[in-house]
Amino acid sequence: MSSEIEQVKVLIIGSGPAGYTAAIYAARAGLNPILYTGGQPGGQLTITTDVENYPGYPDGILGPEMMEDFRKQAERFGTQVRYGLVTKVDFSVSPHKVIVDDQVEIQADTVIISTGASAKWLGIESEERLNGKGVSACAVCDGFFFRGQDVAIVGAGDTACEEASYLANICSKVYMLIRRDEMRASQIMQKRVMNNPKIEILWNTETDEILGENEVEGLRVYNNKTKEKKELKISGFFVAIGHEPNTGIFKGIIDMDENGYIKTIPGSTKTNIEGVFACGDAQDHIYRQAVTAAGTGCMAALDAERYLAAKELV
Repeated sequence: MSSEIEQVKVLIIGSGPAGYTAAIYAARAGLNPILYTGGQPGGQLTITTDVENYPGYPDGILGPEMMEDFRKQAERFGTQVRYGLVTKVDFSVSPHKVIVDDQVEIQADTVIISTGASAKWLGIESEERLNGKGVSACAVCDGFFFRGQDVAIVGAGDTACEEASYLANICSKVYMLIRRDEMRASQIMQKRVMNNPKIEILWNTETDEILGENEVEGLRVYNNKTKEKKELKISGFFVAIGHEPNTGIFKGIIDMDENGYIKTIPGSTKTNIEGVFACGDAQDHIYRQAVTAAGTGCMAALDAERYLAAKELV
């Protein structure tokens, strides 16, 4: 561990739309924020190709390019963007103690957590290879690109049902792959997909291979009871088996729900710890959009600024 301890007013952990927006607001307020990018600089949007639903980009933009714009804007106002991973925190002391890469110690008056969440994947080679080329973990983000086409979605919970219904509004056919002979989704959501003529539910069905060299052209599935394989002609493959919030290092320190999402006081980004705020997908398991993440990033910076003013630290 380096012997030098750095003192900062605002430390931002994570670099997706939430983290960068928090940085823009905090920097413009003269708080000289330091932002650590984490293991995936730019967050989930860096594995997204076209982003067409973020306001202000009439022609759409590539996810990585958009995050580069966010970063430049944050830096323009004086944010220090640093590459590094927060490995340990101690929020029992004030200022809060944060260790980066097991060696740098920072003492921060306020901490904004914007570590995001990661989609859960099936873990097959073709899924990884065709990610962003017809394979997606967000129907609301990418469904539009497949309007009028046949697609498939994997998942059996409420989110999968919601996304299947969403896709059915814009696609000609939606195959829904369910691993068992029942769904985990609530009855009302099950009824919605079962009564939709555009959705075909394939029970006891798992993905064998996503077909296509450079883009999704089809899908080979198998029935895990009969072992029978069949191919479906599709151009979009959606995975809706859940997300994992990147909040592991805060476990036992910050209040979370049973899935690891950080709990914030309604109407704010405040956590149960004074001076620690959470924004973006680390605390939002409902909307999970770039624009909502950016909105909560703005809230977190304003909450942090008000906290510092109330404590007379600015």
